Amino acid sequence: MSIDIANEPKMTWTGAKTIVDPQRSIRRGSLYVAETRIKKMLKWWKSIVAFGLGNPTLYLLSIGIGIGSLVDSSLGPNAIDGVNYLTFLAPALLATAGIQGAMDEVTWPTLEGFVWDRTFFSMNATAITGKQIVNGVMMAAMARCVLQVFLYEMCLLAFGAISWQSVPILLLVCSAAGLGFAAIMLAFSASIKDDDDGMFALVGRFIITPMFMFSGTFYPITSMPIYLQWIGWISPQWHATNLGRAMSYGMPIEPWLLILHWALMLAMAIVGFSWAHRVFDRRLSK
Repeated sequence: MSIDIANEPKMTWTGAKTIVDPQRSIRRGSLYVAETRIKKMLKWWKSIVAFGLGNPTLYLLSIGIGIGSLVDSSLGPNAIDGVNYLTFLAPALLATAGIQGAMDEVTWPTLEGFVWDRTFFSMNATAITGKQIVNGVMMAAMARCVLQVFLYEMCLLAFGAISWQSVPILLLVCSAAGLGFAAIMLAFSASIKDDDDGMFALVGRFIITPMFMFSGTFYPITSMPIYLQWIGWISPQWHATNLGRAMSYGMPIEPWLLILHWALMLAMAIVGFSWAHRVFDRRLSK
């Protein structure tokens, strides 16, 4: 039986580039990095939720409700900004949860990516650039930050510390604070060769703790001596707390200060990203 080749339908081969677009994979490098980090987080989600909500909840119960009841009974229920102490404290606790959630995802995990399992070098051996790794890491950090703040908002709602109407704006404010501080910490973490000197412990003692204690968290910053107020002025904790109080229950605030709060957190994010991009590119090129 003969085959009429001339009348057979012609087969065309379009090639692999039209089936798989390599540029598409290259463009999505940051998303792939974020996906990898989030999958790692999911392995420890119980610990992340427990520790992420544990400390702020303890502060809520011990200080917000415990000491807060003493403050309200001695000074009056509306003595601070016209609200009770728990309502005054709530934006500060949310800012703390946001900053802590984002920071935890860019410190030790960054050292892991460069030193312990060297996954950043493996990623960079593909078409993924150092800039995309930075962006992907920050995407994952912000996913954790947003989730942690939202869950904590649900706790505060249960205690009547915030209203439903203030949930979206507080989520935005605290996420902005987390973004700015985490971007700076990511660049700093990437510059550490190893943590033999306990750099992260020093950061916790001499940056995180003073920032938490002296940023108007438990009392208005103006009640502190002037020589301590500068700690709050440069702290994203104070800017997010002040902004959150103004947005949630209407604390009086000057318009220029409102702009300054947003500007400082945005500036921290821009500086942090720029610094992190340079540090990652330099370290991955070695």
